[in-house]
Amino acid sequence: MATETTIDIDRSIGDFSYPEQHTFDAGIGLTRDTVNYISDVKNDPDWVREFRLKALEVFESKPLPTHWASKDLEAIDFQKIRYYLANGQRATRSWDEVPEDVKRTFERLGIPEQERKFLAGVEAQFDSEAVYSNIKKAVGEQGVIFVGSTEGLKEHPEIFRKWFGKVIPTGDNKFSALNSAVFSGGSFIYVPPGVKVKHPLQAYFRINAENFGQFERTLIIADEGSEVMYMEGCTAPKFETATLHSAVVELVAMKGAKIQYITVQNWSANVFNLVTKRGLAHEEAEIKWIDCNIGSRLTMKYPGVVMKGRKARGEVISIALAGDGQHQDTGAKMVHAADETTSNIISKSISIGKGRATYRGLVHVPKHLKNCKNNTECDALLINSTSRTDTYPAITVRGTGNAVQHEASVSQVSAEQIFYMMQRGLTEGQAMSLSVNGFVNDLVRQFPMEYSVELKRLIDLEMEGSVG
Repeated sequence: MATETTIDIDRSIGDFSYPEQHTFDAGIGLTRDTVNYISDVKNDPDWVREFRLKALEVFESKPLPTHWASKDLEAIDFQKIRYYLANGQRATRSWDEVPEDVKRTFERLGIPEQERKFLAGVEAQFDSEAVYSNIKKAVGEQGVIFVGSTEGLKEHPEIFRKWFGKVIPTGDNKFSALNSAVFSGGSFIYVPPGVKVKHPLQAYFRINAENFGQFERTLIIADEGSEVMYMEGCTAPKFETATLHSAVVELVAMKGAKIQYITVQNWSANVFNLVTKRGLAHEEAEIKWIDCNIGSRLTMKYPGVVMKGRKARGEVISIALAGDGQHQDTGAKMVHAADETTSNIISKSISIGKGRATYRGLVHVPKHLKNCKNNTECDALLINSTSRTDTYPAITVRGTGNAVQHEASVSQVSAEQIFYMMQRGLTEGQAMSLSVNGFVNDLVRQFPMEYSVELKRLIDLEMEGSVG
């Protein structure tokens, strides 16, 4: 496997934008007219339009969360956001047919080059819609479907509609309702029974416009005994005004299936990243989230797994890095709903300057279940005396015969350790970076090779400005 990264997440790589040229623009603000405009442009079936309008009512009826990060959320003015921007073209299967201005963006980010190297399929979304979607011939011949969500709901309704909105209901939270009202873009993947996709499928989500909201909707279904790895990357240029990213991701792993979902986000510091992600694991199925949260003004993201079938397994492995003026409010949700289910949560956070990292987790085991197991580990590293970390684990285990263990630690970079390394010829920044990489090294090893090298590089970049 190539050692080059699939997504170069150096912040300077993503901090650029091109002039806007959009054929379709829903305008500023959110009303029924906005939702109907999106449905008209996308030529939605009647059931989708009805779904959207009901979701808008739910969104308007729900207050903003008040028990955490409420002050940060108050900075979002939903009537100053643009909810749909697109050029109207169908996602092309040929890179040569992608519009030149959009092609320049993704070529600068290295997408086509990495596709040629080792990916089984790629989707590239620019603002509201996918502009490119392709799957390798051999994978397509196995019956694997990998298309945008719009194409999926129209061309594969018998599979799509069965699971759409079932793992994450519209009313789950205010931001899942917002996504349900204005969703556009995202991926739809179906893997037939017994098919093991050998190479990763990847999507890349790019926000180019100012005052914009990106609301992709992803649905992945792995049928019995199948396996798939999906990777997503996200960037946006830095603007002075707030940008909103509010995605919904639903995973369904049927009996004996395995889904691995890997995210590396490198949003600029003006992005509010408010995402709902959940998987449903049937008997002996496995869902694993690998999550790296870097950048953004505020991230609120808690990937979850509902273990519905006997011997199902759920896992969340996450790294969060909060720099100056950033709040990474991340965690995991594990709901045990069958006997002999197993969940594992490993979370590591780094807070720099006045950055704040928060772990917020939920583990639930009802009293009628037997032989369920959970392991939760939350470790935080503070770089400066002004940085902050908080841990809010909510673990509810009832009945007998179940096992749960929880471990949490907070540590600060040792001045003695830094001094020792500087005596060996390292600069203070290099010494700090080495300490941080050592802190996350056991988790980084679980990332694909294509990411682990870049994660180390990004940490080096972040630590350069943390000393002094």
